[in-house]
Amino acid sequence: VAEMVEDRDYQRGFSEIHPKTMFDELGRLQKARKTVAVILDALRQAGIDPRDTRLLDIGCSTGILTRHYAEFFGRVDGIDIDDGAVEWARQNRAADNVAYRIGDSMDMPFLTGEFDLVTCTHIYEHVPDARKMLDEIHRVLRPGGLCYFAAENRLRVWDGHYNLPFVTVLPRPLANLFVRVMGRGQRRYETHRTLWGLKRLVRAFEVTDYTRAVVRDPKKFEATNMIWPGSTKQKVANAIVTAAYWAFPTYLWILRKPQLVKGQE
Repeated sequence: VAEMVEDRDYQRGFSEIHPKTMFDELGRLQKARKTVAVILDALRQAGIDPRDTRLLDIGCSTGILTRHYAEFFGRVDGIDIDDGAVEWARQNRAADNVAYRIGDSMDMPFLTGEFDLVTCTHIYEHVPDARKMLDEIHRVLRPGGLCYFAAENRLRVWDGHYNLPFVTVLPRPLANLFVRVMGRGQRRYETHRTLWGLKRLVRAFEVTDYTRAVVRDPKKFEATNMIWPGSTKQKVANAIVTAAYWAFPTYLWILRKPQLVKGQE
């Protein structure tokens, strides 16, 4: 219980602890462009006009991504527990079709079925109870609604939160000690899952994998900052995502809330 309270406090000040990340205009916009490219592709396949949709950006923080989403989708709401970041977003990232809310992704102040789209971009590992957050995403999506879900794999060599190797794979007591000894914080706050754990986490949804598509066509999906077409890195990434998908460092999925079945209307 004490750790959960500490985790909440950590997230409430996340933008102050990590200003280089949360206020990085270029880096955040690159992330937003990739997200939009994947969502637009999914909407095209579903025959949905993006301008007719309402999108919820979970973990909106300073609103840099949220404001970019507003250029493509009809209405956009951002929510984050970091009140300082949300206030900054309201003052600096305002738009006619954007609204920001201070709130907890595990207990969101929205109606059931209120959204057509949700973005959950590298958020799950930060939340004290990722299961509750996914339940909330499922609740606020309309039947047939989509969630862009970007998730880090626990089985990864490098952890970007602390700029240290093997932090995510170590047992928590050892990870806490490692982070502390290396002067990167008091403990590891994040909780990562393996591919199998992530599949269990999203089991209420129908999953379409975009990880392979982005690796194979990074230009189409605005990912050339990570993988350049024809490069050695692309060849290695393609080999891993094909032969050892379980070991790929990050997964990009579109989650679809199933339509209501007969008798559940």
